[in-house]
Amino acid sequence: MTAQTMYHKIWQAHEIADLGDGFSLLHVDRHLLHDGSGPVLARLHASGRRVAQPALCFATLDHVVSTAAGRPATSENRSRTIASLREGVAAAGIRLFDVGRSGNGIVHVIGPELGVSVPGAIVVCADSHTCTHGGVGAMGFGIGSTEAEHVLATQTIVQAKLKTMRIRFVGAAGAGISAKDLILAAVGRLGAGGGSGYAVEYVGEAVRALDVEARLTLCNLSIELGAKVGMVAPDATTFAYLEGRPFAPKGELWAQALAAWRQLPSDSDAVFDAEIAVDVASLQPQITWGTSPAQVIDIDGTVPSLAAASAAQQASFREAMDYMGVAPEQSLLGLKVDWVFIGSCTNSRISDLRIVASIVKGRKVAGHVSAWIVPGSETVKRQAEAEGLDRIFIDSGFAWREPGCSLCLAANGEAVPPGARAVSTSNRNFVGRQGPGARTHLASPAVAAASAIRGAISDFRQMGD
Repeated sequence: MTAQTMYHKIWQAHEIADLGDGFSLLHVDRHLLHDGSGPVLARLHASGRRVAQPALCFATLDHVVSTAAGRPATSENRSRTIASLREGVAAAGIRLFDVGRSGNGIVHVIGPELGVSVPGAIVVCADSHTCTHGGVGAMGFGIGSTEAEHVLATQTIVQAKLKTMRIRFVGAAGAGISAKDLILAAVGRLGAGGGSGYAVEYVGEAVRALDVEARLTLCNLSIELGAKVGMVAPDATTFAYLEGRPFAPKGELWAQALAAWRQLPSDSDAVFDAEIAVDVASLQPQITWGTSPAQVIDIDGTVPSLAAASAAQQASFREAMDYMGVAPEQSLLGLKVDWVFIGSCTNSRISDLRIVASIVKGRKVAGHVSAWIVPGSETVKRQAEAEGLDRIFIDSGFAWREPGCSLCLAANGEAVPPGARAVSTSNRNFVGRQGPGARTHLASPAVAAASAIRGAISDFRQMGD
């Protein structure tokens, strides 16, 4: 029998029909919906069709809901968007995790958290960061609204098979080096299009050492490589994380699931279309300097010189430097920041918040900095409050918000002001991503926390403890 990668094993297990020319009809295990999915449900209903498998669909409110206390309606349009999803899922019989209720939160946080996303499953959502779910060994990928309508009506999807890439992180990461640093380093190495057309599997000692929440962070930025799918093979760490989750298999089904999940990792002699090695033994905390996640440097490095850029890069580098207000060969350390955002589907889980609390406890946010912490889900919020983390944040001067996407994409009335400089734990620093004219530096929760306290881009390793 031919050796197979994990991607091919999952593909084969879900293939209903080979449609030719590299396309197949695949069964979808989980369809995740968010507040932008209302119009898709409305179109399906207007056409006279029904949702084929409502029990396999899970909806949440996250993108456009306010994260301010009391969840105020921030615009008539956003209120209509929220109402549209509520009406659509009620008519279709789809489970909705509404605001303030157990299970609500950012769609890519609650999927694994609830045990909805499991190893070997195909998970789809009309959001490009669905690759996040690969952190538990699922095949997660984003889909368009037309594809989402097809999935609702048939619980299937037509897909072209991707090529496979294995990214091996070589060596053990140093103290405090996070999954965010690993993946930013890989994006910087390969570029924003380096993974285009690939399903990526992350391997290596540094990956195995990560807990599941960190693996989710790792897979979250796969799309920033251009890769549609990012995955980490499930192991004992994955199984321990999932056991007992609300929608994970129970009893005899759990034993059956474990037996199946243990067969998922790529065969030892499987051949990948591309192999990449990233040395992490000497890796430093990472921070972006430009307007792409690929424009990234070591925290103690300098902005690239234009002379070092290729001819093709020079124009984009110059535009990015002009927008961000940085200069070639400039160090970012000590650069004044106005905003710090800790949240998003990348870094808003309880493990992220514990790291932040360990750095800011007993310290104060710089007086000129607006600092927000937005938990990724209702479960994360409640757990953080049970552990007293919220008091640490509030006493330090952070705003402790309700769960949601918030400042990640500025689609909910929450935005970084024009010209303001932000350090953000989110996944995109595109022009205007966090608000028109906002200047965003992507970094880990530790770097973001240190920067909030010092009021300037800072290395958490220099905080004195």
